Amino acid sequence: MMGGPTGERLPVAPRERKPALAALAVLLILVGALGATVLVMRAGDRISAIEITEAVPAGEVIPASAIREVMVAAGSDIKYVPWSDKGLLAKYWAATDLVKGSVLVGAMLSSEDNQLKAGKAIIGLSLKGGQFPEGLKVGDTVAVYRVGNDAAKSTAGNSGNSGGGNTLLSNNAKVKSAPTSGGDALGSSGTAYSIVVDQSDAGPLTLAASAGEVSLVLVPASKG
Repeated sequence: MMGGPTGERLPVAPRERKPALAALAVLLILVGALGATVLVMRAGDRISAIEITEAVPAGEVIPASAIREVMVAAGSDIKYVPWSDKGLLAKYWAATDLVKGSVLVGAMLSSEDNQLKAGKAIIGLSLKGGQFPEGLKVGDTVAVYRVGNDAAKSTAGNSGNSGGGNTLLSNNAKVKSAPTSGGDALGSSGTAYSIVVDQSDAGPLTLAASAGEVSLVLVPASKG
């Protein structure tokens, strides 16, 4: 009696593949790759900040000519002043000497000009329309003239004045504060400004201001 061949096994059907598991594996690979890509992109994020392009002494307003846009790393603990805020710089003063090439941070700025230099004085003015140019803002350089009857008398009869009775009171004053709205403050008939002048000019300028006979003229900022 002959038996079947020894050692042979019945054929086994091939194992069924599970498409769902394969799709899940592919999805996990894609998620991992995407996460790594996001981390790399975040590491390379940049924001626009303000770089100082020329030295600005402490207590001075940073002029528009002294800044440029620069890209810096985002996500750091350093509070860079964003380039989008460059229009607000006119309301602030340098809290310390700013050097060329430094990137501006909030601690470098002060909202109060409390570093008045020796030989300087601050004069408050209440001006009317026609006594100051439209658009005058903090940081602008102005020449200050005395106008009105007293100025005319001085020009005609006071030969002791500098320049033979010239009504020029200051040729290099700096606007320290200005109305934010450009209109009259609290319904008053005047518009409040304050300017920084040489202390030697403060006396005549204060007298002219108290008489309402001061006029401001916008002039180029002095060099140096």
